[in-house]
Amino acid sequence: MASSHSSSAVPRPGGGGRDGIYHKERDPSPPRFRSIRSLPDVCPKEPTGEGRGLCDGPSVVAEHDRWTVYSSKVNLPAALNDPRLAKRESDFFTKTWGLDFAETEVMPSFYLPNITREHFGPYLQETAQRERIHERCKTICPNKEDVDAVSSITTNHEKSRAELEQVPKIFMKPDFALEDPATFNTVLPWSHFNSAGGKSSRDVASSKLLQEKVEISNAGSEELSHYLDVVEVSIARQISLRSEAFFHAMSSQHELQDRLQETQRAVAVLRGRTADIDRVMCQGPLKGLRTALTRNNCVKLHNKLKLMAAVHQTQPTVQLLLSTSEFVGALELISTTKEVLQQELQGIHSFRHLGSQLCELEKLIDKMMVEDFSMYARSDLNRCLRDEPQVLEKERLESLVFGLLRQRKLDFLEIYSDEMILAAKAIVTQCVAESVLHIEEIDTEVVTKLADQMRVMTFPQWFELLKNVFESFLLFLQRIKVTLTVIKNVVLEVLASNQKTRLLEEAAAGSSGPEDSPCSSLLQGEAELAYLTHEGLFISDALNEAQQQQTAAVQDQSSRTSSAANHDSASGSSEGSVGREQSFMSGENMMPSELELNRVINNLQELLYTASDVSHDRCVKVLTARAKDGSLERLSSAEFVCLSQAVEGFVRDTEELCGRRSVSLRGALQSQANRFVHRFHEERKTKLSLLLDNERWKQAEVPAEFQDLVNSIADGKITLPERKIPGPDDRKPTEFLLVNGQKYAVVGTVLLLIRIFLEYCQCVNDIPSIATDMLTRLSDLLKHFNSRSCQLVLGAGALQVVGLKTITTKNLALASRCLQLVVHYIPVIRAHFETKLQPKQFSVLRHFDHITKDYNDHIAEISAKLVAIMDSLFEKVLSKYEVKAPMPSACFRNVCKQMAKMHEAIYELLPEEQTQMLFLRINASFKMHLKRQLARLGVVNDGGPQHGLVVVDVAFYTENVQALKSLERLDLNMAEIWEQKR
Repeated sequence: MASSHSSSAVPRPGGGGRDGIYHKERDPSPPRFRSIRSLPDVCPKEPTGEGRGLCDGPSVVAEHDRWTVYSSKVNLPAALNDPRLAKRESDFFTKTWGLDFAETEVMPSFYLPNITREHFGPYLQETAQRERIHERCKTICPNKEDVDAVSSITTNHEKSRAELEQVPKIFMKPDFALEDPATFNTVLPWSHFNSAGGKSSRDVASSKLLQEKVEISNAGSEELSHYLDVVEVSIARQISLRSEAFFHAMSSQHELQDRLQETQRAVAVLRGRTADIDRVMCQGPLKGLRTALTRNNCVKLHNKLKLMAAVHQTQPTVQLLLSTSEFVGALELISTTKEVLQQELQGIHSFRHLGSQLCELEKLIDKMMVEDFSMYARSDLNRCLRDEPQVLEKERLESLVFGLLRQRKLDFLEIYSDEMILAAKAIVTQCVAESVLHIEEIDTEVVTKLADQMRVMTFPQWFELLKNVFESFLLFLQRIKVTLTVIKNVVLEVLASNQKTRLLEEAAAGSSGPEDSPCSSLLQGEAELAYLTHEGLFISDALNEAQQQQTAAVQDQSSRTSSAANHDSASGSSEGSVGREQSFMSGENMMPSELELNRVINNLQELLYTASDVSHDRCVKVLTARAKDGSLERLSSAEFVCLSQAVEGFVRDTEELCGRRSVSLRGALQSQANRFVHRFHEERKTKLSLLLDNERWKQAEVPAEFQDLVNSIADGKITLPERKIPGPDDRKPTEFLLVNGQKYAVVGTVLLLIRIFLEYCQCVNDIPSIATDMLTRLSDLLKHFNSRSCQLVLGAGALQVVGLKTITTKNLALASRCLQLVVHYIPVIRAHFETKLQPKQFSVLRHFDHITKDYNDHIAEISAKLVAIMDSLFEKVLSKYEVKAPMPSACFRNVCKQMAKMHEAIYELLPEEQTQMLFLRINASFKMHLKRQLARLGVVNDGGPQHGLVVVDVAFYTENVQALKSLERLDLNMAEIWEQKR
């Protein structure tokens, strides 16, 4: 085994050592591969004490006891040849040097290249062919020496085998033992002696027996000696065959002992140098390190004592902070102290009860904050609405909100909502009390209820109260909005602080490299212990300063974090806001999540909506209390319009202020408006019915105010002008109403009807919400006028109602002209209502189409009635017509007279075109009756005497008709009256 290693660890002066580093000597001869043989155990000699042995060398293993190779209980070969090599090796090397000794990987040498199989590739390619040829030749022609050696070994082996076969097999058995009687009798032939003893007598045989024993004993001894010689000769022959290997092993053993001695000397030198290095370079620095460690421990102890002193002052400091309403600082101080107790001061006996005391104090602060916020909300909402700042103690409110958020008391808005509802009720009570105080007619001792007091007031007094309530609620909503804005800003500040903290954590977690080590050190160590180095400051202040250093360090690493930090610093410009923000950053685990904060922001907006709804509901109470006895239904149009405008103005202002469209007040107003419209319509319908029942259907004069009213409609403005007090310079009434250049002869009822439907349009202008209801009522009014006028004129109802003697053609023409005037204004009314309706409500406009059709049918019926009157006259007069002198006949004279009366009656009432159309129909009726009478009389167009007389009468009729105004160009072709001659 020793010959297989041709290198030595002994330093050689010429062996190529470089810079004090000894390298192994390389053997230039090619390596010889031999089978591995185990070495015999060699026990080292005991130390003689001469010179400086290994025992005197420096120790690099232990500090107290020096260890040498002789301290081992077993020798090195025995330890290395242990069958439990893995476990023993681990126990042997890790017992003193630690568990990491056997597991430590040895770093590869930087001076030796990494040799792989590819480096031998070219060599293997060159020698591959030669190796194949060599192996083939060795197989074909074996070596002579090998053949001789094999033959010699074979001959010796056979000779030795033949000799060994002479030895009995019993000596080769593994269980051979002479103490066994069977084995002993087999080896020594005592049988011959036993048989011989049986044949001789006792006396004679005794001498022979002794002699045979000696002979047999000598023979056995010689035989055994022979067998021993055979075995020894065989062993000697085997030793002679392996003598070379044996002597080689012995020489290797001596060489190994020499090398071990050299190794011992090298190790002694190394230990000496290591001892020097330990003394010069290790003991001094280690002492310095121990001193520095001791100093650090003293500093930590001193800081721990300072921390204990600061924690001891926690309760007095919390009391001081609570006296100034610094809830956030007190809670942060408690949280920081609890964290310090759990981490830095855990297990200190003197502070064993402080944690529970701080928890109780924190619960007490929670109750104090809730009660303080409730008191703040009550005092803020119930104070005077005028001549006071909108926000009461802004710093106190911010501190309370910060503290409530810090403790996750997110239901504080419910407290504010309850106080807000109570304050809204108190506003109405206060306004009513102030109004009643200035009204002497109301005795508050007799009329105690607010609703009764409001009903006792006159409308101007109540309306003034309502406006005062509206104004108070607007101021109330403005105050609530400003307060909620302050709370929202606080929540946004906390939300931005949480986002900033999250960005800082992400930046700190994502940063790596040597440039990040100061920041990470600050995050892990200095931020936790920064408060220990501040004397005279509270723990929260020290943490704030440490957190600011942390923020500055992280801002240098991430631009995104820097932008977030700049935004937050801009949002919180005041020192108090910055301090609170840093406090929240240090206590981020206690803060609500971003989702919860966003929910609080939404609840703030909902609370503002609730305030708007509550204000509207209280105003609805005021409105319904007044309307309980129906007083609002009896208001005049102007008064109700004023009420509607006031309500709409308040609703509009609250919508702009709160951004919420409340429907309760509008719904109450709509309900009152529906009742008002019903009463409004019933009054006007009743008034119109009375006017129609008293109408004598005579042409009425048109006052100047009605003409101005019509002129304003012609300008596109459907408004109801104020009535003027008559004066001396007023214009005189006219006979006709001029509408777009046309004259309308009207009765007084129609003039009032125009004013009435203008009042409907004016109500729609003032109260747009009642447009559909008002349109329905107006269409009902127009239908009522049409049907009632038809009953009175065409149905001759005016004879009994008014006492007219007869319904004249002038009455009919006047009624027709009035209907035409209403039909003229129906499209104007329709267009006005169309501007007030929503597109989905345009379907109700179809009422005007039905009304227009009904009016046109009525006008056609009146025209037909006028024609029917003349038709009955023609039938009556022409039935007595006789063709005889004198000419013109009395019958034709009477017809012409009646035609002139008809023309005189309707000429100034109806337009010229309508008059011409009417007389065309009358003329056609006359020709029909004349033709029928001439046929009855037998007069034909034969040029006879009767024909001549009829021609004279017809010429007289034509001349008289064409002499009437606007009938000069009337075509009166009378040729159709003659029967054709058969």
